[in-house]
Amino acid sequence: MKKINEIFYSIQGEGYHTGTPAVFVRFSGCNLACDFCDTQHADGRLMSEAEIVSEVENYPAKHVVLTGGEPGLYITESLIQLLKGAGKYIQIETNGTVALPAGIDWVTCSPKEGGELHVTAPDELKVVYTGQDLSEYEAMEVKFRCLQPCSGRNTAGVVAYILQHPQWHLSLQTHKLIDIQ
Repeated sequence: MKKINEIFYSIQGEGYHTGTPAVFVRFSGCNLACDFCDTQHADGRLMSEAEIVSEVENYPAKHVVLTGGEPGLYITESLIQLLKGAGKYIQIETNGTVALPAGIDWVTCSPKEGGELHVTAPDELKVVYTGQDLSEYEAMEVKFRCLQPCSGRNTAGVVAYILQHPQWHLSLQTHKLIDIQ
C-alpha cells in the first residue's frame, strides 16, 4: 500500500514537458524537509498499486508524472510495469536521493540542499534556485537543465543568473501563473 496525497489530471507546468497534459500521482512523505514544499504530507489515502493504475486510467493522457513528496521512496518496479502495461509514459520528479527502479521514461531530478544525490544521470536537472552555488551540477550529464525561481520570489535573480550561464533554461511554475492545479 502506498500513501497517495492526490491523483489529478492537468497540464505539466514545469520543466522540459511544460504544457503536456498529464496525470499526476502525488505521493505523501519525503526524506527531506524543504520549507517551500507544496505537498501536505499528512494528507493522503492508502492505495494499492492496482488501485493507483486504475485511477490513472480514468484520464485520457498517456503521460504520468510521479511526484511528491519523494516518490522514489515508494515506487517499485512492479508499479512501473503496471503503468507501462496500461500504455503510459512515465516521468518522475525526484530529489535524487534514492535509487530508482528501471523502466522510467523521463527522470527529472530536482536536488535540494541537504540531500545526497544517488541519481547521477537524469534526463532533466531542475534546480529551485535560492542563491546556492550551482557548480556541483555543472558536470552532471543531462539532456536538459533548468533553473526555477523559489515560489516566484526571486525571478529577476534567476533570469540574471541564466543570462550569465546560458546552459540553463528558465522554468516557471506555469500552472500557478495560469491558476490551474
